[in-house]
Amino acid sequence: MKRKLLWKLCLILATGLVSFFYLLHLFTLKTEESMSFIAEQDRKQLQAWGAHAEKLYTTGQTNQLNAWLAELKIQENTWISIAGFKVNHIAGEPFDKNIVGGYHFGRSIEWKIHLYFEQNPIMEIPFTHINGSLLIKLPERMRPGNHWTTTKFILQIIMPMLVLVVLSIILYRHIITPLQQLEKATTEFSRGNFSVRVAKYLGGRKDELAQLAFTFDKMASRIGELINNQRQLISDLSHELRTPLTRLDIAVENFDEHESKQHLERITRESKHIRKLVEDSLTLAWLENEKPIIKQEPVDLVDLLDVLIDDARYEFPDRQLVVHAPTSAMIENSCHRALCPAIENVIRNALRYTPASEQVTICMSLEAGCYKLQISDQGPGIPEQFLEKVFEPFFRVDDARISEGDSFGLGLALAKRHLASVRAKIHAENAPNGGLVVVIMIPIS
Repeated sequence: MKRKLLWKLCLILATGLVSFFYLLHLFTLKTEESMSFIAEQDRKQLQAWGAHAEKLYTTGQTNQLNAWLAELKIQENTWISIAGFKVNHIAGEPFDKNIVGGYHFGRSIEWKIHLYFEQNPIMEIPFTHINGSLLIKLPERMRPGNHWTTTKFILQIIMPMLVLVVLSIILYRHIITPLQQLEKATTEFSRGNFSVRVAKYLGGRKDELAQLAFTFDKMASRIGELINNQRQLISDLSHELRTPLTRLDIAVENFDEHESKQHLERITRESKHIRKLVEDSLTLAWLENEKPIIKQEPVDLVDLLDVLIDDARYEFPDRQLVVHAPTSAMIENSCHRALCPAIENVIRNALRYTPASEQVTICMSLEAGCYKLQISDQGPGIPEQFLEKVFEPFFRVDDARISEGDSFGLGLALAKRHLASVRAKIHAENAPNGGLVVVIMIPIS
């Protein structure tokens, strides 16, 4: 298993969360920086105060300037002053005043204000035409970042918490949705709905949960098929047993001492027929449910076929068996226990529906890495639309094909199951001149 769900979670949780917190950190820094600048209207107000102070100073209105500064100090509840500055060269290389700069006593109104210092900084608004500056301690109402503590709490606590909650919900739904579908399907399956499937509800997922759904569907299909086959087998078996049991009851009820031998033969024949049906049913159920491990061994098909043909000629002396086979046909990694009953059932079925004095032809040839075994009878054949169903248990076409009102029984069905266990294939077709031809393809190895 490629553990796609694990890598998906690692990608989301590891890469995703690291990227998110890194971007959140950058966003927090940008937000803090943007909140560190004095507001535009406050900068304009400070510049207006500087221009007004310069006007009063340059026009010689010293008293009005002092009165205005005192009024502004009370109004803004701050410290305010005007100062001049003159740069004197003492030693070293001469300097350029443009390099030294024009701000010497406080901070420029264009600079950032530190949000973590409790004391407001001294701001300097330099005069335009003379050497001097308005110095003012930044009024409290103009200090930026009043909502920084709340903003920082939202960015560092609330936002990550919301993102993690949303991520948890998404991951929960991503994991729990297929599990809910699986639970629903399991409930439906336990109620007898064997057609329920899960994988079709998972879209294009190909992770561990999708594999679990696929495994469930495979299990549900297998169990549903077994249960339906067993139900059908029980129904067909009960129907098949009804006829010999009825004949058995009639033979017992009409038992006559003068005809005891005839009645005993009838009872014996019906008992054997019932026993055969029961044994074949048990064998079929065993093959379908247990999936037995077949012993791998070499098998000579010609020797096996000779034994089966001798038994068939003894059981059906009024039919002719014509065989065309090579002197030897050895196959590897096969099994006598699987091939013997399968081929025997096909031969018996052909002899059963071939009229007396007619012949059954058996041909064996090598074809495409397989031995092709072809058994042809001279019975009435089967309609084309029913050829695939002839290997189903107790298959019926009509009374013309069924001797003594019986169905095909379990012979061909057992043959197909046995051959499948050794990777052999079987199919049926109608002969051009009438009769049924059963073809068995047995791999050499």
